[in-house]
Amino acid sequence: MKVFEDVVLTDSIEIRTTPEKIFEFFRGIVDDESYRAWHPEDHVSFRWLKGGPWEKGSVGCAEEYLHGKLHKGKFLVTDVVPNRRIEFVPLSRVLRFYFPGNTLEFIPGEGTCTFKATGHMRVGRLAKFFAGKHLEYGLASVRKHMKEEGENLKRILEKAV
Repeated sequence: MKVFEDVVLTDSIEIRTTPEKIFEFFRGIVDDESYRAWHPEDHVSFRWLKGGPWEKGSVGCAEEYLHGKLHKGKFLVTDVVPNRRIEFVPLSRVLRFYFPGNTLEFIPGEGTCTFKATGHMRVGRLAKFFAGKHLEYGLASVRKHMKEEGENLKRILEKAV
């Protein structure tokens, strides 16, 4: 019997830009102002605690609203392929069990680039049973947030062209 169910949330959007420009955008997220510029409605604060922006081994701290509630978290950058992919996980090993990873991918195309964000979660059967509609509401809220981040990124980068 499977105790935990893996949930994968993914959103992708095609942007008239290059993978290099998207990677440069993320490397420019260094403080509250640059973080809020990406998603003014939900993003609150951001800072790097260790290392440089989106470098393997760097530790960041972010605050954002999801489903109307403020969430604060520290994360560890686990892998970076410049201009292609960034992977990160919660800094807490306990949280990492329930949220084993997030990936930002920049997939080149003909005159465009697909930005793909993926978040992995583990949901226990008991939590799913007892949370029911609250869990579905939370997942829908995260999906909406991810979609808005992609749309905002598209608007920002295509405006810069």
